[in-house]
Parts: sequence; structure tokens; C-alpha cells
Amino acid sequence: MKKVAIALALSASVLTLTACNSDGADSEVVAETAAGDITKEEFYEELKSRNGEAVLEELVTVKVLEDNYEVSEEDVDNEVQYMKDMYGDQYDMLIQQQFGGEENFRNIIYISLLQEQAAAEGIEITDEELQEKYDRSLKEIDAQHILVADEETAKEVKQKLDDGGDFAELAKEYSTDGTAQDGGNLGYFSTGDMVPEFEDAAYSMKVGEISDPVQTQYGYHIIKVNDIRDTEEEVGEFEEVKDELRRELVAQQVDATKLQEKINSLIEEAEVDIKIDEYKDMFKEEPAQEEEAQG
Repeated sequence: MKKVAIALALSASVLTLTACNSDGADSEVVAETAAGDITKEEFYEELKSRNGEAVLEELVTVKVLEDNYEVSEEDVDNEVQYMKDMYGDQYDMLIQQQFGGEENFRNIIYISLLQEQAAAEGIEITDEELQEKYDRSLKEIDAQHILVADEETAKEVKQKLDDGGDFAELAKEYSTDGTAQDGGNLGYFSTGDMVPEFEDAAYSMKVGEISDPVQTQYGYHIIKVNDIRDTEEEVGEFEEVKDELRRELVAQQVDATKLQEKINSLIEEAEVDIKIDEYKDMFKEEPAQEEEAQG
């Protein structure tokens, strides 16, 4: 089964100031040069002036998430191992280029998993949904589509198809995405590869069938299913992959705005008291935001 990572609300910059706090060692030298030394305090103040508020906000957020949820080393190990299995010999180079090394990568996974737990709260996944997801994971679909911006155009295209129009030619004429010149050809895809509305439509169709217009965040799609085959991926038994299926379904339902609201609520409950004067009001809601929320 393929793993799912919920998009990070926090960035890798959370790592920046973790070792640069202001304590009794402010005058500790962190760099020596013939032109003079750089102290820990100078280093800290420079980092703070450049992006200190954002980093401090992220550090506080992680502390609050840690107080409410738990992620084990084994959880992180499992995610790292999955990446190693996926990328093989390319893993070390990829992690170094994208994340600056495995330690940073592990920290980002850790934060991501904390957020995933926060996001999953309140999302109920039924056994029927899990079974349907599993059944879909056993099949791959080869399809074409025509994507247009509005429903009126979609209905016009569908009527031309009903009247015997050629799907590939109409895709070249009407479709607004990169597959247009290839007749709308998407190739084979599996569950989780497409947005939920598109997937639901495609997996409910038979070979040769053409859908009515399907609305997604990208516009209106008309879908033609060309083939359905057994997946070549090693899926495993239902009970073995049940937890991963649940994670995928949760990820599809996560609302980034609601997740941020939940995190903000947890921060408020934590009664954060910022000791740095210029940042002391960073978690207080602006009046304009309050008025907008009330309105």
C-alpha cells in the first residue's frame, strides 16, 4: 500500500532556532575569525531579527501538539523505511537535497505525524468506506477525460459525444489541461491518484462508458473509461492494510483551514506567555480578524 503524508502546516524552519536560546552562555563563541569572534548571543539576535517570529510560532505549535498527541520513534522509523524502500539507492541523495539530511527529515516527519493525529480527530471512517477503498486498491483504471471551466460547456461537449463525436478530437478542441493534445489520455491510475469526485465517478463506471459532467476543484470533467485491470501493486490482505487505508481516507477529508483552527484552539488552551517583548502579542487575534469572524 502507498503511504499518505498530510500536507505540513509547519515548515522545516522550525529547526532553525532549536539550539539558539538565550541563556547563561550568551557570550559563548560560535565562530572565530581573524577579524573577530561571533558570539552565541549575536548569532541568536541575527536569526531572531530575520525570521524569529515565524520560527517561535512553529516551536510553540510543536510543543502544544506534543502535549496533546504522541508520536513514537517507531512511527518515524516506519515512515523513513517506506521512503528508503521507495527510492532505494537514490534515498540519501534525495534526502540531502530536499531536507539537508536525515535528521531534519526525521524531524519533519515527526511534526507531520503530530499534525496528522490532530487532523484525524473528529473524522469518522466507516468499515464500509474502508472496504470500498480496499476494493478499489485492487483495480487500476485507464481513462481519458475532457476538462472544461464551466457546466454549460461541459453539457455542450457531452451532447456532442452523445451525438457520436470522437472523444479524442473533442478533448483536443475543448479540454483545458495538459492532456488535451493527447486526446485527454490519463493512462492507468489507482485509488488515491485522483481527486475524490473524479475517483468516485471513474470507479463506478464500466469499460467504454462516458460519464456525465463531474465537478471537481479544477472544473468540469467528462470521463471515458477505456480499461479496468488488476493492480500490479502488492496490496496485501485487508486487515494488514486497514490502518493505511484509514490514513488515506482521513487525508482526503482534511480541511487545511479547519486544521489550523484546531491548532489555534489548542494554542489558546495552552495559555502561551511569550517572554520576548517584540513577540509578546503574536498569538493574540487582531481586532480586524475578530470583527471578520463575528461578521
